Amino acid sequence: MTNAPMAISRSLRALDWLNFFLANVQTGFGPFIASYLTANKWTQGEIGVALSVGTATAMLSQVPAGALIDALRNKKAAGAAAIIAIAACALLLAASPTLLPVLAAELFHGFASCMLTPAIAAISFALVGHRALGDRLGRNARFASIGSAFAAAAMGAFGEYSSARAVFWLTAALTVPAIIALSMIEDTGRAAITAARERAAAPPPLAQPQHRESIASLLRDRRVLVFAACIALFHLSNAAMLNLAAGEVTAHMSDNVQLVIAACIIVPQMVVAALSPWVGRSAERWGRRPLLIAGFAALPIRALLFAGISSPYLLAPVQLFDGISAAVFGVMLPLIAADVAGGKGHYNLCIGLFGLTAGIGATLSTLAAGFVADRFGNTVSFIGLAAAGALAVLLVWVALPETREAFDDEAAEPAHKPSTT
Repeated sequence: MTNAPMAISRSLRALDWLNFFLANVQTGFGPFIASYLTANKWTQGEIGVALSVGTATAMLSQVPAGALIDALRNKKAAGAAAIIAIAACALLLAASPTLLPVLAAELFHGFASCMLTPAIAAISFALVGHRALGDRLGRNARFASIGSAFAAAAMGAFGEYSSARAVFWLTAALTVPAIIALSMIEDTGRAAITAARERAAAPPPLAQPQHRESIASLLRDRRVLVFAACIALFHLSNAAMLNLAAGEVTAHMSDNVQLVIAACIIVPQMVVAALSPWVGRSAERWGRRPLLIAGFAALPIRALLFAGISSPYLLAPVQLFDGISAAVFGVMLPLIAADVAGGKGHYNLCIGLFGLTAGIGATLSTLAAGFVADRFGNTVSFIGLAAAGALAVLLVWVALPETREAFDDEAAEPAHKPSTT
């Protein structure tokens, strides 16, 4: 029994590496796809349609995926299956950049990806509880950002000095260490319960809520509805921005294309790695709204800068603003979900609902931005994305209630922590 705290400590270190390698894997499905398809004579409109297939699939899968994660005890198995599916999608893209393989890869990638966010959030919540969740989410984001930067550098080098296709072979290979890291996470349910009994402290961290509220009550919560709308506007502004810039770079540069795209990914990830733990801690001190306003405000600034610059080498410095918004959003989504639904037995379902609205915004973003760019030019498309970002800031400012008090007003111990992994 004395080994239980050590088991949790080992699991937390394994969770660090899981976030690192999952970010490696997911980086291959970012702007490298836009560059890869542009190099294979796809138009921006066609690329927008292909990317929208993936985001639409994820959008439709988010809510059932969240409910499934709430119901399943074995989150690790769900995560492993999703990682294997993503590896298959990378291999499919590498095999053929033609219509049907690309659409199939986007379809299955969208479905698999929607399982990963709630699974990782559930594992994190299970290991640390609500009180320490902000710090843990910040740490998750730090390791994910370092992983994304590492992967972007490696994939940029592979794409530049080998071929754009090599990016997806590397993506598939990186799923292997991700699965190894996942396997090293202990059964957090048994470990945490044992540790809690040894300390003779509060109820076991992974106990189920005594009363699970209805899904309808969750959907009536104003905080859920307003934040969901904020998420939709955030992704409407953000999702297409770097893909659009990547396509423009590929069309106007003959050398160093993959390296410029890699730099555009590495720069914000370094910002996220530096800021995320601070965001998690500050959210507990200051509340959620001030940080959300600052993070969302970076979106329209970034879009307008993209619209105004002419040199491709200035894209990477502009991506500093992406790092600010990503650091805030990456920590706040699962943290606010814990605030509003952690005690109701619907934590992962709430993450799924937020993921659904993110998918709606992202789908509309890639689809609309691609066609607007084809018809009116990239500058007009970036201005439209900036307008959506400004609306997101306004909605957070005027309509989103603070969610931190909902937890602080509770008893000393959290009302709920999710089921075991």
